[in-house]
Amino acid sequence: MRGEPGRRVVVTGLGAVSGIGVGAAEFLAGLRAGKSAAKPITAFDTEGFEHAMACEVTDFEPGQWIRNLPPRTLGRASQFAVAAARMAVADAGLPESELRALPCLISVGTTDGESRDLDHLVEVEVDLGPERMDPVTARRVPAGRLSATIAHEFGLTRAEAVTLPTACAAGNYAIGYGFDAIRGGDVDLALCGGADALCRKTFTGFYRLGTIAPERCQPFDKDRKGILTGEGAGILVLESLESALARGARIYAEVLGYGLNCDADHPVAPNQDSVARCMQLALDNARVKPDEVDFISAHGTGTRANDITEARAIHQVFGERTAPRTVSVKSMIGHSMGAAGALASIACALAITEGFIPPTINHVETDPDCGLDCVPNQAVDAELRVVQNNGLAFGGNNAVAIFGKHGSVGS
Repeated sequence: MRGEPGRRVVVTGLGAVSGIGVGAAEFLAGLRAGKSAAKPITAFDTEGFEHAMACEVTDFEPGQWIRNLPPRTLGRASQFAVAAARMAVADAGLPESELRALPCLISVGTTDGESRDLDHLVEVEVDLGPERMDPVTARRVPAGRLSATIAHEFGLTRAEAVTLPTACAAGNYAIGYGFDAIRGGDVDLALCGGADALCRKTFTGFYRLGTIAPERCQPFDKDRKGILTGEGAGILVLESLESALARGARIYAEVLGYGLNCDADHPVAPNQDSVARCMQLALDNARVKPDEVDFISAHGTGTRANDITEARAIHQVFGERTAPRTVSVKSMIGHSMGAAGALASIACALAITEGFIPPTINHVETDPDCGLDCVPNQAVDAELRVVQNNGLAFGGNNAVAIFGKHGSVGS
């Protein structure tokens, strides 16, 4: 179903917490340089694992960003979310008093919520008994706090705060939710994105599936060995074009549309036809033709099942010989779960504004079963008008967002 015309939605603020940089400027520099965040895990005891690399955020000080809430009362994912929201609001040039006066939306996607705290609580319960569990840590666990704490930090009493638990597609889901709310006139402004923290539960789950790479993530490479888990948060300020123009805001990109669907097929294996259908839904919603897309930010996890299925779905929609350049920022920042789509969306907005395509690093030889130009190892300069961001999740949840250069697409 094609999207009905409504208010136009633009991106005016970016906040990023990632393994390659904290803040939009550092994140941009990391993307341009093809920086890798891979390093040995320090977040939890890795004894017993044959290999234990991940893409941790190691230079994050919550007190630098969280001003109105005691950081200890927030789990690590909530700390990331609040910090990224504060960065995004500052980047958008929004005075807090003006933000508090607006009806707005806060939508944050996640895979694990505060599972890092849950890991700790379970460990204490098993070793010492439930009476020894820390009540402060226990109060941090509900996933709804990822969005609610942003409202608390800014004192947003006119905000709807929702947390979307649609796993690794959740960041794109959150952006789509905000897009609809603004386009439909419910709000003028939305803080949208995703957040997750590295935790033992998720690392172990992927490890038991045999999908954790021993050293590095190599999406679309013929010798790829799997994912590296990551962490972080990405929050985007979305607002109506009228609002942005009225206050003279900088516009990074326009959100042209999005598509959602569910495979309803397999708990972990992606379905090619369903992924292709989701991409087509997004293109139709955005009123964009396949040949107008300049590059795709792929889900690109580095597993054989994901990369081949996603590549074939891309060819199904775009053609065998005409598929756009397709990159994976997970090669740099790892798989940050619910934050993945949001951080990739920030990468898309920065790419459009700065005129470049980020690389897929750690690349040696493209898998012929993928057959994509994945911009290996070095960023390339490019004039971009339309960019597509794919998010695919366990449970068959797919979410694709389409971004455009403001003023070059549509009316």
